[in-house]
Amino acid sequence: MTTADIEAAGTGRTFALPVPAGALGTAARVVLGTVLIVVPVFLVSTLITFLLGAASGLNPAAGIAGDAATPETIARINAEFGLDKPVWQQYVDWMSSMLSGDLGVSWFSKIPVSELIGERLAVSASIAGVALVIGLVLGVGLGVLAAVYKGSRLDRAITAYTSVASTLPPFVVSIGLILVFSVGLHWLPSAGYVPPDENFGRWLSLIIMPAIALSMDVVADIARQLRTGLVAELDQNYVTGAVVRGIGPSRILFVHALRNGSGPALSILGMKIPTLIGGAVVMETMFSMPGFGRLAADSALRGDVPIVQGTLVVAIVFVLFCNIVVNIAQSVLQPATKRRD
Repeated sequence: MTTADIEAAGTGRTFALPVPAGALGTAARVVLGTVLIVVPVFLVSTLITFLLGAASGLNPAAGIAGDAATPETIARINAEFGLDKPVWQQYVDWMSSMLSGDLGVSWFSKIPVSELIGERLAVSASIAGVALVIGLVLGVGLGVLAAVYKGSRLDRAITAYTSVASTLPPFVVSIGLILVFSVGLHWLPSAGYVPPDENFGRWLSLIIMPAIALSMDVVADIARQLRTGLVAELDQNYVTGAVVRGIGPSRILFVHALRNGSGPALSILGMKIPTLIGGAVVMETMFSMPGFGRLAADSALRGDVPIVQGTLVVAIVFVLFCNIVVNIAQSVLQPATKRRD
């Protein structure tokens, strides 16, 4: 908020943050710059994913045909999956199919990889999605409270909580939650999964513990970073000027200070998204859920390379998409900070 903005507020007219003339151009530049970074990252990541599968030396022929496989049978199976072609041609074919939405078929079940991933993705998305919501709600709430009551007992209590929560691995929190709410109190089930459209209450009771365990670190980091940003922002001159002109503290905090001070929290959120995806794999194991991560782990143990490659590609796309959203959010939420800098 500039001085002109504050003076306009003092006239008694509706106080609103003006949209700079170049805002749309700035947003377009941010999107273009992000895409120019994301595309090479995607290409390199998918290339590494393919080469890892090719370098593994795994071959479906032995598993499909058994120990009595003849050379003719092995050659036929390799030709069926395109493994008789040079590696570079295999990569070109794989990349072309992937860009058209075809992730191939499982070597052993012959089921399309995209279908297998689609069946399991809802489980991992439920865990990571609910964990993200909990992390955002509690992280923002605690961060705002700690900044508003800076130096108070509440601030010190929140700081102590975030310091402890950030050091606890999700699997340790999971064990504690299971012991208390499943074994001790018998309030929540400790294993299994039910789709939300089948029984929402049961789905929520199954998802809530892994989501809480996974969100602890997110809550702690967002709260700490948001407190840091807000404390610095609330000391700015424009906040003092707004107070003098009678603008309400809630409006100053939520409309202006929170918008300009959210940069550190948004940055840490972008870094936490891959952590949520990886943590969901651990949670699926802890709570016996048939999710995306367990599909990848089981397929790796069986040597089903197409499924492993497909799950990695989906994870890469999801992480890159979320980072694009975070970058755009930063450009939209912090125009005043950019102008001031």
